[in-house]
Amino acid sequence: MSKVTIDQNRCKGCGLCVNACPKEVLCMSTDQINAKGYNIAVAESPEKCIGCAMCAIMCPDIAITVEK
Repeated sequence: MSKVTIDQNRCKGCGLCVNACPKEVLCMSTDQINAKGYNIAVAESPEKCIGCAMCAIMCPDIAITVEK
């Protein structure tokens, strides 16, 4: 099983990772805000992750790590 980790302090809430994920693993949080005031991306369905790392590739802030 693959594991998605999001560095909450680096995430600026752009949503590119959410759109890039083919399995809809990620979503934008409506109740979690980081120290910079951004709503962050969260792994809503981590069990669906196939380890493609498209989310990490799309992240302009290098806030996502995918482990296989």
